[in-house]
Amino acid sequence: MTVEKPVFIDTNVLLYARDLRDPAKRAIAVAWLRHLAATGQGRISTQVLVEFYAAATHPQKLALPTAQARAGVEALSHWRPVASDLTLWREAWCLADSHSLSWWDSMILAAARQAGCRAILSEDLQDGLLVDGVLAVVNPFTPAAPSPPGVTPAPQPR
Repeated sequence: MTVEKPVFIDTNVLLYARDLRDPAKRAIAVAWLRHLAATGQGRISTQVLVEFYAAATHPQKLALPTAQARAGVEALSHWRPVASDLTLWREAWCLADSHSLSWWDSMILAAARQAGCRAILSEDLQDGLLVDGVLAVVNPFTPAAPSPPGVTPAPQPR
């Protein structure tokens, strides 16, 4: 995957960037977020912000202090979040029908398309899924996943 266009970030990548329990995934998530922030190519949706805040403050998930979670949402608001509106819903309905996707996954994919993305980084969506020949789903945590540009991939265990 080349990073010529904006890249949509799913909630799980944002959460791994703050999760101290999985250092390997945290390092990958942080590297992608830093790269996309530095280049201005990161995109999210209001749905992702809501999901991030809910999981970040949940006592059995990240359990971040509310002030820290709120600061994270404030910082991510600069990533041009795609708002949920009827246009987005209609596109999500079409995606759900044509690709047999869940409602929430369809909303994420519709937001990524609306943001002009060619790729979405997600652990939850099907790695390698190509939506309408335009939007590619990439699980950044698989061994075959591309590293962020400028980051040397870690050696794989043999």
